[in-house]
Amino acid sequence: MARCVYCGDRSGFWSKICGDCKRLLARVDELRGRVSYGEFLDGLERTGVSKEKIIVFLQADANGKGSIQDQVTAEMASELMRVMGIKGSQSAGEVKHIRKSIDKETR
Repeated sequence: MARCVYCGDRSGFWSKICGDCKRLLARVDELRGRVSYGEFLDGLERTGVSKEKIIVFLQADANGKGSIQDQVTAEMASELMRVMGIKGSQSAGEVKHIRKSIDKETR
């Protein structure tokens, strides 16, 4: 049995992603860029997946481009910058770097 690249649970013989994480990914695609962060999290909870697994899913960096949480945060920051008339954008990698810097400082 293979392991899910997001949560580490069993994913089936041919799949890299378990059923729960597939549901979460589909919901992320539905909600991304359309709702606030709180509504985004509420939407993920409505999938029926446990809160603990949602947290693991959001923090996983399955493709090396930053976690889902980093990607969504970068998109929201970029949109906010655009609305405020600030040039530039934020990438998931930059958000990841900032988050890790803050984590180091708080320890």
